[in-house]
Amino acid sequence: MFHFKKQQLLIFIVIISIWSCSSNLIDEESSLKSRLARGLDYLDDERYQQAKDEFNFILMRGAGTELGDDAQYFLGESYYLNKEYIFAIEEYSKLVRNMGYSPFAEKARFRICESYTKSSPDYYNDQSYTEKAIIRYQEFVDDYPETEHLNSALTSIKVLRNKLAKKIYETGILYIKMDEFIPARMSFNQLVDDFYDTNIIEDTHFQIIRSFCLEGNLSKAKDHLKTHSSLIKTESINI
Repeated sequence: MFHFKKQQLLIFIVIISIWSCSSNLIDEESSLKSRLARGLDYLDDERYQQAKDEFNFILMRGAGTELGDDAQYFLGESYYLNKEYIFAIEEYSKLVRNMGYSPFAEKARFRICESYTKSSPDYYNDQSYTEKAIIRYQEFVDDYPETEHLNSALTSIKVLRNKLAKKIYETGILYIKMDEFIPARMSFNQLVDDFYDTNIIEDTHFQIIRSFCLEGNLSKAKDHLKTHSSLIKTESINI
């Protein structure tokens, strides 16, 4: 009889423990949802540091959960909207890397592209971020051909490629000013080979012809004009 009562007591304790754990989990989830809502309110109010604090807390307590996915994305948003683009890239990348099936994965990928674009400096500075932005946009378009961001991505790729082309073009112009015509044409030919679809291509061919003329090599200038006449407005050139 005593043994039977002892078994009943053990069962009762187990049930209470399970109920207690379940109750704690429900309370924890409710608390995290409240903190997510608070973080989103901070985000709307442009109180980015407070928003980061809320999302980081959720990530510490609910990593790998649906709430954790949400918090990871919005942590990236907190940095992005505060113009901290490199930190934003890091947080979005965590979502893409660890939570690839998240409904926020596509948005995070696009934000990474935009973050690199916004970090891209004027053409005369180092263009590492410009190159990374182009690569990420191309990957994004390949992976999400039906995305609503398609036109925006393609337009950004065009703008960024024009920036890279401009840097090479200005290098060629600098060589011409220094009467270094062979290095100038090397720069212009690189532009023609790699950035044939940019807005500056006609000016590039003109500068190649100009370099030959300044060098005194009119024969090659005429040959280049003849070969690329379809790309050049010949009315402004008299050789």
